[in-house]
Amino acid sequence: MNKIYKRFLRMVALLLGLALLIFILAYFSPIDPVQAYLVQDINITPEQVANLKEHWGLNKPMYQQFFHWLFSILQGDFGISRLYHAPVLRIVKEAFLNSFILMMISWIFSGILGFILGSLAAFYHESKIDKIIRWYSYTLVSVPTNVMGLILLIIFGVWFKIFPVGLSTPVGILSQNVTFLQKLHHFILPCLTLTFLGIAYATMHTRRLMITVLNSDYVLFAKARGDNLWQIFRKHVFKNSVIPVTIVQFAGFGELFGGSALAESVFAYHGLGSVMIQAGLKGDLPLLLGTALISSLFVFCGNMTADILSELLDPRIAKEEALNE
Repeated sequence: MNKIYKRFLRMVALLLGLALLIFILAYFSPIDPVQAYLVQDINITPEQVANLKEHWGLNKPMYQQFFHWLFSILQGDFGISRLYHAPVLRIVKEAFLNSFILMMISWIFSGILGFILGSLAAFYHESKIDKIIRWYSYTLVSVPTNVMGLILLIIFGVWFKIFPVGLSTPVGILSQNVTFLQKLHHFILPCLTLTFLGIAYATMHTRRLMITVLNSDYVLFAKARGDNLWQIFRKHVFKNSVIPVTIVQFAGFGELFGGSALAESVFAYHGLGSVMIQAGLKGDLPLLLGTALISSLFVFCGNMTADILSELLDPRIAKEEALNE
């Protein structure tokens, strides 16, 4: 129970510190939220600008703005987005659902395919198969998410015209009239971008863990006893490697969200990452803080899940945690 309280307090401290940091950076940012909101409207008068700042509370000192926002958050009010003219919570809810589906499907496929490729690389260590898989993994790890997205966009969207070049739904159709197949058609390229990059990380982690298991005494004994590769994999390697690989996958939620934000930006996919980027560029502080808090909470939950799984599945970690308390 104490561990749960400590993790909860750590999460609260993390979110408060992050919110304060973002607030300070946005306050001293060269982006004027009023000018970003008005764009190039030259007909606005200084009195109207002053009224708009007063309406948004921008004429108050920074600490008053921050505590006003904090007290509103504690009451469940995330404010109104200056960019979308809608409640922040409603925008974040819709965008987070799109991002969550994108990240989870990519996370599952990359984990499964990465486990398969990592297993092949480990069982055929230093062979041509291992070298090809390593070359593939090292190459993809070196490619930024936005570059991978642009490559897939050019190949499948521009050259072959198989998939649309952007957005999460077709242009000119109301959201309630968009069919599942149309959403899926726009969903595939961003999902492939995250999956390809996620496979590389999962493959290298799986390969490393499986090589350690294959060099263990009980596997060497099984080989000496005459067990074939399938028997060794089924009896020893799978159960001793799938759990650590799953834990590593949960611990990679931070990279997953960062990659999702870049992919969403490339494909103009309406998700939490793209909304956060637009909020930062337009100086929409309420929306920026709301998306930052929700995304940080998502990443923290992923890391906490990895910690809990590690303690539950490995008693040595739990014992070490108890000794450190």
